[in-house]
Amino acid sequence: MSTVKVTEGSFAAEVLSAPEPVLVDFWAEWCGPCRMLGPIIEELAESYTGQVKVCKLNVDENQNTAARYGVMSIPTLVLFKGGQEVDRIIGFQPKEQLVQRLNMLL
Repeated sequence: MSTVKVTEGSFAAEVLSAPEPVLVDFWAEWCGPCRMLGPIIEELAESYTGQVKVCKLNVDENQNTAARYGVMSIPTLVLFKGGQEVDRIIGFQPKEQLVQRLNMLL
């Protein structure tokens, strides 16, 4: 499964109401570290199909949602479980680090 693009209109349904844990990548097109992280996020979406839903939210197009969750710098990855934030990773991280954090969530 590939990543799910979420917007302010779909955030509640796709993220907060999801039965499985959700990883949300808060990113922007102009952000270099976000572009470096993009392929890793896609790999995680494939690796964790059926276990974790992986979503991407463009902060330029969805500023209210980014502000609601206090996203001050990007990339920011927020992990949700049962509609609640349970972990936050700020800045570029290697894939191994992200896998470790996801495995702690499961």
